[in-house]
Amino acid sequence: MQKYRMAHTMLRVFDLERSIQFYEKVLGLRVIRSVDVPEHKFTLVFLGDGVSDFLLELTYNYGRAPYELGTGYGHIAFTVPDLIQSNEEHRTMGIECSPLRYTEDGTPRYYFIEDPDGYEIELLQE
Repeated sequence: MQKYRMAHTMLRVFDLERSIQFYEKVLGLRVIRSVDVPEHKFTLVFLGDGVSDFLLELTYNYGRAPYELGTGYGHIAFTVPDLIQSNEEHRTMGIECSPLRYTEDGTPRYYFIEDPDGYEIELLQE
């Protein structure tokens, strides 16, 4: 069997600029490239972390109502070197965070935030 490598995850967004600002400010991602396809009424923006090749694709479809997330989506996850500092920074930014979860030995493990469209994002201790 060939070796497969993950390339990107796509999220549909209602307000493209607001979503870009969120992912840049809150998670430190940067726009890698964007593609506007007016004849098909959509724009794609790819964001990366500058470390891995994996990208987050934000898809904006012109002139549509906000999306319903449904019940099938779970979350995307990011690791961070210092989870407690990350949690404090997000709270300072006014981002609503779930309670920090810890391992049995008291090591911080994870917490969740939501992006502007309501997609859940898990932050994990490296």
